[in-house]
Amino acid sequence: MIGKLLGNRYEILEQLGGGGMAIVYKGRDTFLNRLVTIKVLRPEFTCDEDFVKRFRREAQAVASLSHPNIVSIYDVGRENEVHYLVMEYVEGDNLKNLIRSQGALPPERVAQIARQVSEALQHAHDNNIVHRDIKPQNILITVAGRAKLTDFGIAREATTATLTQTDTIVGSVHYLSPEQARGETAGPRSDLYSLGIVMYEMATSVLPFQGDTPIGVALKHIQEVPAPPSSLNASVPSGLEKVIARAMAKNTMDRYESARVLSADLEGLSGQVFQDTGAGSKLDEFATRVIPTVKNIEEIARPSERFPVTRKRRPVWLWAALLAVVLTAAAFAAFELYVNVPEIKMPNVEGSTYDQAQEILQAQGFKNIHVSRNYHPTVAQGRVISQDPPPETMVKVSRNVTLTVSQGLEYRTVPEVIGLTRSEARIKLSQHELNEAEPPQEMYSNDYPEGLVIDQSPKPNASQVKGSGVTLYISKGPQPVIRQIPDLIGLTVDKARAELEKVKLKLDENVIRATSADYLQGQIISQNPVGGTEVEEGSAVRVTISNGPGPKKRLAMVDARIPDDKKEHEFKIMVKDVRGSSEAYSKKYPPGEKVVKEVPYYGKAVVQAYIDEKLAGEQTFD
Repeated sequence: MIGKLLGNRYEILEQLGGGGMAIVYKGRDTFLNRLVTIKVLRPEFTCDEDFVKRFRREAQAVASLSHPNIVSIYDVGRENEVHYLVMEYVEGDNLKNLIRSQGALPPERVAQIARQVSEALQHAHDNNIVHRDIKPQNILITVAGRAKLTDFGIAREATTATLTQTDTIVGSVHYLSPEQARGETAGPRSDLYSLGIVMYEMATSVLPFQGDTPIGVALKHIQEVPAPPSSLNASVPSGLEKVIARAMAKNTMDRYESARVLSADLEGLSGQVFQDTGAGSKLDEFATRVIPTVKNIEEIARPSERFPVTRKRRPVWLWAALLAVVLTAAAFAAFELYVNVPEIKMPNVEGSTYDQAQEILQAQGFKNIHVSRNYHPTVAQGRVISQDPPPETMVKVSRNVTLTVSQGLEYRTVPEVIGLTRSEARIKLSQHELNEAEPPQEMYSNDYPEGLVIDQSPKPNASQVKGSGVTLYISKGPQPVIRQIPDLIGLTVDKARAELEKVKLKLDENVIRATSADYLQGQIISQNPVGGTEVEEGSAVRVTISNGPGPKKRLAMVDARIPDDKKEHEFKIMVKDVRGSSEAYSKKYPPGEKVVKEVPYYGKAVVQAYIDEKLAGEQTFD
């Protein structure tokens, strides 16, 4: 598929990954000259109408959504047996690769990502769309740290009729809600359960339920309660643990009633912005797939909002006293940290250097300052690109502040494209996140056939700003030989063709015919280009041929005296007229003899008399 052009518009550049139903490619929109993501349905499913409908349902589902935390769909199409979606290209990586490379994420980062996903889900739920496949692989993290939800391939409208399936379920089993595992209706709260699993994994770097088979994992979603996140990662605060537990409640009524409420609980937990790792994605047997439903399994008792922890029993009064102390301390701490805090207008530090921004914020009382660094095409290195919270908003000084600081221009190494076709060169440049500078330069070359790149600027291995252009010099083939066109006026077609072949030119077979009183029938009246013009070897010359009637025949009287020197002499008459130059008369005469002859001519003519090849006289006739 690499290099293939879909819909006469979308050029496939490289494979990014794949799932159970589709393969994902990085591509380029040749009309708008921008990078896109192209999702192609796997060949084995193209004959399955159910899979094709599910694939197209993704485009229909996302087409109704418009949210900064949802990947946009630009186009949907089919070329022969290839079904494809064209989506927004997100520069970054998916959340699964982030967890693989960094392990457990900081609690504030967990809350921030989960809040952005919950806002995306609320927008989808408001539009009656249930995602049904929330997992880290479907959450993309941009280089600026924003989370974007993608892959609505198994999304459905939130109606019982469309969401209930009898014999199979579709989804990633590690993130499947208990009701989905039983084959029941998947509603908005099913998405919240899956997001709870994702939060658990972000906070601990491990999945709450593991098993040898998909069915085994599905059973655990129905029957088991996982270990508390804090038992796996001591840095997980109780507030985040409580949010995760409520999102993962077995009974849908014990979960958050909406993604909006979940987002509100996460609001105070968001923190520093994550920077992308660039790790590649992998598939496993627990990827999005169709598996049998788990039926007739008796659920365990409804779990509480907190994860169970085995402890030795203590007297009730001791627990009550301890709880009172803890609650009093927590209330006091919460009041001091979150309530009894002054609220001020957020200063604008965008465009300042990081040191200046930090100094301004600290002077205002902000202490929780976090930084993310990102390349930027216009903001100078070391200066603040953006800030969160934004300028002029009223915030408490205890609020976490995130500054995105510029690393300056991002550079790429220029690949060598000499010897490639222009199309191949453009693909290779795109793979290195560079573009072709328009227009290309064309040059003659004796070393490279026509259409190949013979040179480039900058040269290979040079550093070039990401997204900038590389000038391509395209071969026009060998330097052509220049020939001078002979004068063909008055010649016949055959003679003209012979004259042109002598200088490696050719006669245009599309001959024009016209009436002429000046040229005899069959003679060339005019030519294009005209005689004496320089053209490339192999060029054609177009001529116009006379259809007559041509000039009338006339007679010229020639009167001459042969020298009286006792010698015999040769007498010759030459006529130059519309027919060209021709010998009209030739004969030897004795000395002293007088010669009188009439010779015919056509049109304007020059009549010449020669004695022994020496011009003896000349006369012009109009």
